[in-house]
Amino acid sequence: MLNMNALEKILEKDGIIFLTYGGTLTQSLIVAMTEALEKETENAELSMGLASKIFTIFIELAQNMMNYSKRMNKEGFDPKGLILVGKTKDGYYYVYAQNIVNKNDKDKIEKKLKKIISLNKEEIKKLYREARKSGKDAHSKGGGIGFYEIAKKSEKIEYGFVDAGDEMYYFQFKAVIGKA
Repeated sequence: MLNMNALEKILEKDGIIFLTYGGTLTQSLIVAMTEALEKETENAELSMGLASKIFTIFIELAQNMMNYSKRMNKEGFDPKGLILVGKTKDGYYYVYAQNIVNKNDKDKIEKKLKKIISLNKEEIKKLYREARKSGKDAHSKGGGIGFYEIAKKSEKIEYGFVDAGDEMYYFQFKAVIGKA
């Protein structure tokens, strides 16, 4: 699993980073970052299919971070996180995200992701369709339908939790999307 304390190593190992942001997330910031990402994918002459997968995964993870981050400030929870989009030296694109979650959300997310990782693409698509039809998990905290969407569009997903103290955890998630 990726460790964000080693950002320099990521850059050395993985090569190109298209977009990196760390801090408080808002909907308008996500829109602006998506526009910047769109320009980068155009410059890299990515296919529409690959660019669409990158955008979808980026937006899902950014909104997840914005809505469910559990970092505290004076006013309460502060939607902070770290997100980056890059390309490995061997040509795979990926989206990486990290934010703080509480133990309850960690347990929900971990349960959902363990299940998703155990499934094949057809099983993921089936559960995604069922969840969309039923409305189950559509807006649930800690890992709703968005993880199915990400898994459908990814070659591989990885995740981990690092103890941040006081029953809080850094939730680290990486979606490897595919080659150009």
